[in-house]
Amino acid sequence: MDYAEFTASLAASEPPAGLSLALQALWWDAKGDWHRAHACAQAQDDADGAWVHAYLHRKEGDASNAGYWYRRACRPAFAGSLEAEWESLVKALL
Repeated sequence: MDYAEFTASLAASEPPAGLSLALQALWWDAKGDWHRAHACAQAQDDADGAWVHAYLHRKEGDASNAGYWYRRACRPAFAGSLEAEWESLVKALL
């Protein structure tokens, strides 16, 4: 799956089969379901899950919690827009 296919899948009611929990989190986030996105990110207990978890807390406005998750992911805090971070995450994780 590439980025265009991922974004096209947002027209569906459920994420495509075979996506990691981190990518499912980004999918649900794009659909406006932050809580479901957070549950998916939290369930993926690795650096990718932590990276998406950081983004979600940044989006929520909780910079302190986001910082914790960026450190867990061994990633610097993203300085650009939320939209740019979402896109970069999807492209990196696909």
